Amino acid sequence: MIFLELFWTFLKIGIFTFGGGYSMVALIQNEVVEKYGWMTAQEYTDILAISQMTPGPIGINTATYAGYTAVVNSGLPQWEGVIGSLIASFAVILLPFVAMLIVCRYLSRHRDNPVVNSMFKVLRLTVVGLIAAAALSLLTTESFGTVGLNKQFIVSILLFAGVFYFSYFRRTSPIYLIVASGLIGLVVYCV
Repeated sequence: MIFLELFWTFLKIGIFTFGGGYSMVALIQNEVVEKYGWMTAQEYTDILAISQMTPGPIGINTATYAGYTAVVNSGLPQWEGVIGSLIASFAVILLPFVAMLIVCRYLSRHRDNPVVNSMFKVLRLTVVGLIAAAALSLLTTESFGTVGLNKQFIVSILLFAGVFYFSYFRRTSPIYLIVASGLIGLVVYCV
């Protein structure tokens, strides 16, 4: 039964997500943590961190890890977790793939149509809203610790501010920022 629920859940997420993987993050969290309770908020935060570090699109990576975790947390063996990850990954890309084939055919014919251009302007605003919602959904105690003058919260805020500054104003490569943040985390939490 969980395999069918996984397929249906990630099929819905895939078709209703516009703007890429980051706009998908809030939808996945709502389904797997809030609605079905397949995992805790901490597990989802860990999955999201791993999804960002592994190569490939974050939305598909998150679906893959979430599918695996949901199946294993339901009490099934790990090899069936692999099947869950495959089902979630396939479902999340199935309808967008078909839709893109259809849309590409249509857009190649109606590229200069003012109605089509207006639709894309609205979709851009929608994508910004979905990405903002995903960012706000990550402002949890699992990510930043409890608000106050504790070590995890202060380090999280300083890392966020530093990464934002170097990314936005100095145009530093994300690879350098990830490596630097990892080293800072290693020094602060493991030494």
